[in-house]
Amino acid sequence: MTILRPLSSIAAFALLSSACAIFGGGSDLPERIVVERGGFIPEGIEFDTNARRILTGSLVDGTIYEVRPDGTLSAFVVDPELVSSIGIEADEARDRLLVANSDRSVFGGTGPGISKLGVYRLSTGERLAMIDLGRLAGGDADDIVFVNDLTVDAAGNVFLTDTFRNVIYRVDPSYQPTLLYRFEPTTGLQLNGIVHHVEGFLIVVANGGQGVLYKVPVADPASARPITLSQPATGADGLLWDAAGRLIVVSNSTGSALAYVSDDSWDSATLDGTASFDGQATTGAAVDDAVYVVQPHFNDAEPPVILRVLP
Repeated sequence: MTILRPLSSIAAFALLSSACAIFGGGSDLPERIVVERGGFIPEGIEFDTNARRILTGSLVDGTIYEVRPDGTLSAFVVDPELVSSIGIEADEARDRLLVANSDRSVFGGTGPGISKLGVYRLSTGERLAMIDLGRLAGGDADDIVFVNDLTVDAAGNVFLTDTFRNVIYRVDPSYQPTLLYRFEPTTGLQLNGIVHHVEGFLIVVANGGQGVLYKVPVADPASARPITLSQPATGADGLLWDAAGRLIVVSNSTGSALAYVSDDSWDSATLDGTASFDGQATTGAAVDDAVYVVQPHFNDAEPPVILRVLP
């Protein structure tokens, strides 16, 4: 059972009552979904609002899976060029599923990795494009690359983080890729989760271990600056906006989801509440006015869990 520790009186962070323990919170999904089998390691999760279904990626085989409310699993996108699916994003307005395509073997030191954007038709799973991003940042052919997370703006531009290169890529609606911004290698940052804000800037996890988030204006990325947080987002991994416009940070090291609000266009942010749960989670998805996280089980073959943590 999710335990919420409110830091304010915001109703969205109230404890779940017994009457809504299974259904509620604006979601028609169970509070806890245990997937029928383990071993595929779903690091990314998304909710397709068109078909009202949960989709996950796979670190192991790259396949995009649909997870039904009863935990049954079916393959939705099977593409031999998908190696490890990390962040995934449903772009419902354009009937697209966007996939950060990487290779987890880089963490074992067995290869240079890949850094690609896979684009699929959200309604059918048909492949539309596969864009190689890894060489945009220059460097040697054997430099390590790992595209991690992605987000999309209202015009259809896709923005992706590369953890080892510490760069943000942009892919326009015609699938032309460019390098938006490179963080200096001396900063000690390691990019991860990313979201786009309607005011024209990105928020990116710049150092998850220390809980550092950066604001990156798309029109002037060189003016990127750390966001002043009332409390560090320690263990920050995935980012998402909830239905109330709060920034939800999923911590992969503290078993929690943190909610922040801002009154100065995210130059600074205040922690409003913390949802705590057992086990490790990486990323989250907004389902109506609820937030679900995925617990991948990196180190064992236990079935992954998809858990409602808010409200």
